[in-house]
Amino acid sequence: MFRGASSLSLDDKGRFAVPTKYRDTLLSEDQGTVICTVALNEPCLWLYPLAEWLEIESRLAKISNMNPRARRMQRMLLGNATEYQLDKNGRILLAPSLRSHAELGKKIMLVGLMNKFEIWDEARWHEQMRQDTELERLGEFEPNDDLDNFTL
Repeated sequence: MFRGASSLSLDDKGRFAVPTKYRDTLLSEDQGTVICTVALNEPCLWLYPLAEWLEIESRLAKISNMNPRARRMQRMLLGNATEYQLDKNGRILLAPSLRSHAELGKKIMLVGLMNKFEIWDEARWHEQMRQDTELERLGEFEPNDDLDNFTL
């Protein structure tokens, strides 16, 4: 399970070092193999351990691609999915197309969300957090049955 947010740097080649607290898990469970793809509704990337991604691919394969919405989702997720292997220094080299989609600068945020990570441009991440906090304060998040009985 991944949690927390880490501020990281992209080098000139587009690489970032996965924090040690996550690296050990990725290396032991999937030999350091991860899949990165675009997020569907936000300007960030999703990074999955291989085993998690294979489950998603299996579920995507069961959806009829005759449905235009399903086809768009498959196209975005699968068409942009790129497999990476952590290098000997625990780094991942992100493809230019993925960096461009998320408009990543030199400073990024790696955000643990249980089974995956989000990768954000650092400034955009802070702005998103500000917006989310403001929406929550104003009670303007859309209702969701899954959250009706959720308490903290």
